[in-house]
Amino acid sequence: MHWLALALAAVAGIGTLSSTVFLALALIGARRFYAIAREQIKFDATLDDRQLPFVSVLKPLHGLEPQLEENLESFFTQDYPAYEILFAVDSDGDEALGVARKVMARHPGQEARIVVNGEPPWPNPPAYSFFRMTEQARAQILVTSDSDVIVERDYLRQVVPPLLRENTGMLTCVYRGLNTGGFWSLMDSIGMSVEMTAGVLIANWMEGMKFGLGPTIVVRRDALDAIGGYRTISDYFSNDFVIGNFIAAKGFDVAISRHIIAHVVPPMTFRRMWQRQVRWAAGTRRSRPLGHLGTGLVFAVPYGILALLAGAMLGHAGLGAAVLAWSIVNRMVEAQAIGWGVVRDRACLRKPWLYVVRDTLGFAVWVASYLKRRITWRNGRFELADDGRVRMRDRDGRIVTI
Repeated sequence: MHWLALALAAVAGIGTLSSTVFLALALIGARRFYAIAREQIKFDATLDDRQLPFVSVLKPLHGLEPQLEENLESFFTQDYPAYEILFAVDSDGDEALGVARKVMARHPGQEARIVVNGEPPWPNPPAYSFFRMTEQARAQILVTSDSDVIVERDYLRQVVPPLLRENTGMLTCVYRGLNTGGFWSLMDSIGMSVEMTAGVLIANWMEGMKFGLGPTIVVRRDALDAIGGYRTISDYFSNDFVIGNFIAAKGFDVAISRHIIAHVVPPMTFRRMWQRQVRWAAGTRRSRPLGHLGTGLVFAVPYGILALLAGAMLGHAGLGAAVLAWSIVNRMVEAQAIGWGVVRDRACLRKPWLYVVRDTLGFAVWVASYLKRRITWRNGRFELADDGRVRMRDRDGRIVTI
């Protein structure tokens, strides 16, 4: 029993140290983000409306989502000289079409149209939607965006100008979770605001952006063409990560925007939240295997709990309790510094202790990501390959050859 307690103490010590280092790196990454934001503001001030290019906003739709009408409305009220909006659906019967047409009717002066894709022949349906919309888009700069996000009126004015810099081929945005109801939805949203953002800020500071984030990816056509277009990412699960990775590999710069996206999180049960979180984590594990493995050391509270247990077994309960207390403080500081200080999630400001719970849940999700291979996505069943690609399965569970 003594050797077990020592082993637990060693693991707790390593995890506590690594999570403390992670917090420090996240704070440095946040400082770098603020510096980038100031640089972008200065550059934007040198431009007038005549220098802002016509852009195409590409938005795939799939069924009804919480506040979908409000989300879409925010893209029709942009303070930007000229742009078009393209929506893509798999069929004429998609319920999201009625909402899109209603919003379009309210803004007859804004150029917008709908593309009906048909049944996606690719394992990655959103990639196919972007491919079809790109065929009809008129602009050389493509602003791709998920349907479950809402943006401010200056969104296009902030995300487009960095693409005017020489050699910048792609831009992406960090985001905060916008909870639309329920505790489990809150756990999902606060993970976006803190856990996801902290990792992105550290990656941006240490090696520069070499990946994208789905809520917004702005790409130049020449950069997209250089990687072979959307067809190249047709069978990858984490297509947002992969497109940035491929564009960076071609020698283009990938920028991070100062604009913060609000990612709408629907009401959900524990089961739905868990499946969604594990699905994302499993995709990350296969897209960035080494990075995802290291993620196990960024959590704090699970190691604090281990420290408390080991301390009690070794007769040093006070020391174990002190380590647990620090792990809680660690997560609350991160919630306020990143969740509020960077992405302005009010839940992180008012109730930072919520991230203590989320941190423990996040560790469980990380463990589960190594046990999950088959996933359900939209209405389909898929299997994740070790290289990050997805393979479709039919109703009998057989892999479908594309």
